[in-house]
Amino acid sequence: MSKMHRIGVPVAAVLIFLLLWEWLVWFNGWPNYKMASPTDIGPAMWQYRWLFLEYGWDTLWRTVVGLALSVIVGTLLGMVMGFSKLMRDALYPLLVGFNAVPKATVVPVIALIFVGMHDTNTILIAFMISFFPIAVSISIGLSTLEPEYRDILRALGASRFTIFRKIALPKTLPEFFGALKVSVTLAFIGTNLMEIVEPHGKGLGHLFDSGKINADYPLMFAVLIALAALGILLFYVVVMLERIFAGWSERGT
Repeated sequence: MSKMHRIGVPVAAVLIFLLLWEWLVWFNGWPNYKMASPTDIGPAMWQYRWLFLEYGWDTLWRTVVGLALSVIVGTLLGMVMGFSKLMRDALYPLLVGFNAVPKATVVPVIALIFVGMHDTNTILIAFMISFFPIAVSISIGLSTLEPEYRDILRALGASRFTIFRKIALPKTLPEFFGALKVSVTLAFIGTNLMEIVEPHGKGLGHLFDSGKINADYPLMFAVLIALAALGILLFYVVVMLERIFAGWSERGT
């Protein structure tokens, strides 16, 4: 697939989506307080452009830090569960139960524990909501590793870490990056959940809340578009890393 094709197809899809959105609002005659159209959102983004830059950066860096923590912790947990059936049986119910708890109910608890530590509690929620897919993908990848490879390397005196680095890690990279793509969107959800539920004057979640309080509906929709754009940006960063480290797994069509 050519570079022009890779860029052109997603851009064309976004443009078609915006045109359909604009047509839908026009066809139904919806006012902007019911459904803002792309032509309403553009002026709102330009009017508050400096706030979008400032708050967008707040949301982005805290999301990236939370995602980085989820990669580290998720990989370590995945290694533990992948190499040990005992730990896998012990930790899976705990992780599933923890992941099943709605994070909106956890936000006030975290905010109360880390009172005034706004960056910390936002990063923590982003981490808590995004590490599960990574841990599960690494665990499945390692637990399905062919036992012959392990036996040969152990007979040669290789440690578990060496087996992971030489054999298991390359094998699990496609699953890891697939899970990371999911975790990117989950991390943004966690960040904005904290910014909206426990507002503290930072991030796009705070800007969304301001639009809601002032009944500025185009601003609210503009924040949603900005969040989508940041999510797409981070998603394609992951895609680029996947092509660098696991490009061999791609199948051309």
